[in-house]
Amino acid sequence: MIKIAVVEDEVDLATLVCKYLKTNGYEPTLFKNGEDALKHIEDDFKLWILDIMLPGGTSGYDLIKAIHRHYPKMPVIFTSARDQDIDKIMGLELGGDDYLAKPYSIRELMLRVKNLLARSYNTLSDEGAPVNYNGYLTDIDKRIVMQNDEILSLTSKEYDLLVFLLENRGKAFSREQILYHVWGDEYYGSDRVVDDLLRRLRQKLPNLNVETIYGYGYRLK
Repeated sequence: MIKIAVVEDEVDLATLVCKYLKTNGYEPTLFKNGEDALKHIEDDFKLWILDIMLPGGTSGYDLIKAIHRHYPKMPVIFTSARDQDIDKIMGLELGGDDYLAKPYSIRELMLRVKNLLARSYNTLSDEGAPVNYNGYLTDIDKRIVMQNDEILSLTSKEYDLLVFLLENRGKAFSREQILYHVWGDEYYGSDRVVDDLLRRLRQKLPNLNVETIYGYGYRLK
């Protein structure tokens, strides 16, 4: 599981961010100040989410300098309550990969986390090359799926579910987690729509080896 460090002193926001990271299949560790985070710079995190303004004498800027001394290519997302260009410019100049001004959308943060991890670690494909799974070629940039040089007809939701499964091969996800990722956090219907969507996807892609986990959810093998 991908470990993500969250450095945030606003308790409610930090709790919400960690909750949604877990929902999306990540393993978050929360630090409420820079001093505690400094003690774990060498831990096996794959991404840091840093608030710029922190209590005590260690800011997000101080943390990224320390992080990059140990891991020069470590991806970092900065957040700040001050929506000022100077904060963003300084954060990017220090090696930050992304910046979000508070208050921000949790869903937008999750999308940025996902995209930054994919760019940093090539989690889905090699430099944009189509992903080959059991004879299906999925071109992420073009949003098409091919088999034997023929484009398969998928709805937008079917495609989104397919990409989510491909990105997380071998991981088990509950219906609630899949529902959040494919439909978003504003959907309030039954999670059984996941079963229906997956049934249609299996009909169109019979070689898709999705394991049903009884009473829980699904996993692409």
